[in-house]
Amino acid sequence: MIRNIIFDWSGTLVDDLPAVWEATNHVFEQAGKEPFTMERFRAEFCLPFKKFYDQHLTCVPMEQMERWFHERFRQVQDQVEPLPHARQFLEFCRERGIRSFLLSALHETHYASQAERTDFGKFIERPYLGVHDKRPAILELLRENELSPTETLFIGDMKHDIETAKHGGVFSCAVLTGYTGLEQLKESGPDLIVEHLGELREVLEAHRWSFPPDPGVSRRGGRRLPLATVGALIFNMGGQVLMIQTHKWSGLWGIPGGKIKFGERSEDALRREVKEETNLEIDEIEFVLIQDCIQSAEFYRDEHFLLLNYTCRALAGTPVELNEEAQAFKWVGLDQARKLELNTPTRVLIEAVLNRESKERRSVVDAVKRRPV
Repeated sequence: MIRNIIFDWSGTLVDDLPAVWEATNHVFEQAGKEPFTMERFRAEFCLPFKKFYDQHLTCVPMEQMERWFHERFRQVQDQVEPLPHARQFLEFCRERGIRSFLLSALHETHYASQAERTDFGKFIERPYLGVHDKRPAILELLRENELSPTETLFIGDMKHDIETAKHGGVFSCAVLTGYTGLEQLKESGPDLIVEHLGELREVLEAHRWSFPPDPGVSRRGGRRLPLATVGALIFNMGGQVLMIQTHKWSGLWGIPGGKIKFGERSEDALRREVKEETNLEIDEIEFVLIQDCIQSAEFYRDEHFLLLNYTCRALAGTPVELNEEAQAFKWVGLDQARKLELNTPTRVLIEAVLNRESKERRSVVDAVKRRPV
């Protein structure tokens, strides 16, 4: 039974990635080094900080780098925002009487500012801040607050957080809302990976706060069964298709879609999911194929999906607005789409649509050839 939760701050409760990236690049620029792209920063940034800087800036004293970093971070930290579902999860823990702690590398002055802006400080019983290496710190936290490791869960977004949980002998949950991608998190071997804290709440409720979750029980309670889902290649008026990129599919490109609700027609589910994920209204829906997707290594958790795949067209005049499930989108031609780093089900769907179009063109050509002269 989980009675205590230790939270990481950055990437777990708040989105400070843009601000940290900008402040880190300020350090690199001050040291005469090329700045990182966001993609490279997410791939290479790690804790403890010293390990990261030792790989890239061995010629600058750590004290100087920290001065440069904090100087710039103070200027840009107003970009920091609460992550979706974070407030509701903190309220949920307080209602349940769960003791909540914070273990973070964040400097105490930055925490004071962000905790006041987000109003998250009131949910934290005791923050442990400015911790560069969390592994010895978690032992101190457990001892000082008399927490039982078997009743304690640590939630974070980086490999170091998972390593810290293991060092402290507590349970670990990795969230995909922060710095580290799915592949790296899987390598660290957390007890659970969730897309966001809203999903973790569902898991804890379904399993009555026992941890780790029973693999035979679904995340909404009951025995696990295959999940019926819908998804579509969405064409615009120019013949391009919408591709979206998500952390939960290992950062690969795919299509909008989601689960069918009980009592919901599949095409109605498709319209709803597309609207929720992209803000688009669609018509001209055509069924293409059904796919089995069983425990895909590309997906962030083991699931058995029945994928009902369609094509459709987006109504003109509505811009794409992604919800928190996706991180990027692009409109591309179908031939360009097949060259992207695609998740496997999307690649199968695109190939099926291209083959269908090729057959239709051949049928037209054959019909013309058969016409009497």
